[in-house]
Amino acid sequence: MRIGKHQVRYPLIQGGMAVRISGHRLAGNVARCGGIGLVATAGIGLNSPRFKGDNYFAAEPLALKDELAKAYAIAPDGVIGTNCMVAVTDYAELVKASCEGGAKLIVSGAGLPMNLPELTADWPDVALVPIVSSVKAAELIARKWHKAYDRLPDAIVVEDPDTAGGHLGEKLENIGTGKYDQYATVRGVKTYFRDTWNLDIPIIAAGGIWDRNDLLHALEQGADGVQMGTRFVCTEECDADDAFKQAYLNCKQEDIGLLMSPAGLPGRALIANIDEIRERDLEMNPTCPTGCLRKCTYKSEGERFCIVHALDRAQRGDTETGLVFCGSNAWKATRIETVAEIFEELFHDEVPLAKCG
Repeated sequence: MRIGKHQVRYPLIQGGMAVRISGHRLAGNVARCGGIGLVATAGIGLNSPRFKGDNYFAAEPLALKDELAKAYAIAPDGVIGTNCMVAVTDYAELVKASCEGGAKLIVSGAGLPMNLPELTADWPDVALVPIVSSVKAAELIARKWHKAYDRLPDAIVVEDPDTAGGHLGEKLENIGTGKYDQYATVRGVKTYFRDTWNLDIPIIAAGGIWDRNDLLHALEQGADGVQMGTRFVCTEECDADDAFKQAYLNCKQEDIGLLMSPAGLPGRALIANIDEIRERDLEMNPTCPTGCLRKCTYKSEGERFCIVHALDRAQRGDTETGLVFCGSNAWKATRIETVAEIFEELFHDEVPLAKCG
């Protein structure tokens, strides 16, 4: 699969999972096995040596560059990028730090990345990959980018809000109704770029991809590749604490549900402890500690909870008052495996395991 100037052996992007669930170890090992590894940028400064408690925004870009350097130490010739959320306050700084740190592509969602080409103008070889859930969103991005920057996306990720984990780009009331057809959207986006722009770019299916059958189904339905996040959590290389991984291993299908994030977006997570998260933040952090989001109901109105610190607590192993984001298939995890084993299951004997391991 080729995205912009960057080619990988296998049509797989590892999803960007914040805070520090997909850091250097996971991204580096996915890239070493022949996929595209992503470091999630949101909250990357937390739980890093760069963070001193009161320098959140200064720590973020420095910690991101550190993480990319460590990922490339694992996979010097690999394709490693970042996932940058439009909704965060320091979006522009994290995009630029991604480029300065050597990211070969930027996957961007949680809002429409309308000014992404402007932010990356000094790094034309960095591939730009928006996340959408509709043909309309892809059209809006393409028209804006072409008119303002003479640029078009190098690939598009089509996220299925009915199955994907973390923040979702759809209204809460529209999720799970059975009306959304991910692969109709995939084909529609592909047709749009071919017919309107005479452009054949990879269209990547994200959400609900767990095993080889899911991969083959996505490719048969018109996707050029898949993005997988949840499956990679229960790996030895995932950057989350063992307790976070154990939460996946322990969960049942009914433990996975939807919540409204203070970012104003729905999210999919393990939801049994939402009251505990809220109570903890009311007791410990009655005011916003970082200002990490542009729009945040916890910051502006004291509603819900501080999401970046809830995610950070979970990543460190506090699954009682921490938020554990996951996709709809998290309950299928039964053991801790390796990234190489996942590639072997997905692509069978095509994978050079000695190179992965």
